[in-house]
Amino acid sequence: MRTRIVAIAASAVAVAGLAGMALAPRLAGQADAFAPCREGQVAGGDIGGPFTLVNAAGETVTDQDTFTKPSILYFGFASCPDVCPLDVARNAQAADILKEQGIEASPVFVSVDPDRDTPEVVGRYVENFGEGVIGLTGSPEQVDAAAKAYRVYYAKQDGDPEYYLVDHSTFSYLVLPEVGFVDFVDRDETPEAVADRLACFARVAEA
Repeated sequence: MRTRIVAIAASAVAVAGLAGMALAPRLAGQADAFAPCREGQVAGGDIGGPFTLVNAAGETVTDQDTFTKPSILYFGFASCPDVCPLDVARNAQAADILKEQGIEASPVFVSVDPDRDTPEVVGRYVENFGEGVIGLTGSPEQVDAAAKAYRVYYAKQDGDPEYYLVDHSTFSYLVLPEVGFVDFVDRDETPEAVADRLACFARVAEA
């Protein structure tokens, strides 16, 4: 329960920061086109960016390798007892809904626990959520750079050096190929709502 409370509290702080900063896609000129897809009024800002991480096969990959389809990006950790499994499962369900609509989408999970979450661990973890979920980890420096790019809060709790928890924000980020970050969704959104939001962005991008 404590993990859930801390994570949600961290998300609330981050939401305020994101909303105050005004978010926008990377391609200037796309902002007005994407406006109908967003929950709130957003413009400007700088969320997302290049990263280098390691996939479940142990291969070094970049953001361009990862975001080849409309994607739902989430930062968590494999030992998370409550919040992460629900959020990753929700994102995987949203991708399944989109597939039924003819839109290929990728749920992406990035570990913020690189000390324990090896490529093999992350690979086994994402397999629990069905085919197509991409699992990424990396060195502490690589993970930290990716988290900072998306303004993700995370902090390892003190205590047992092996059986510890990691506090983290719980947003999912909507990312498009060649565009980058376009919006975020919180954990209260249903799979159907997440699918609808990403479908809107994907269709505008293709238009």
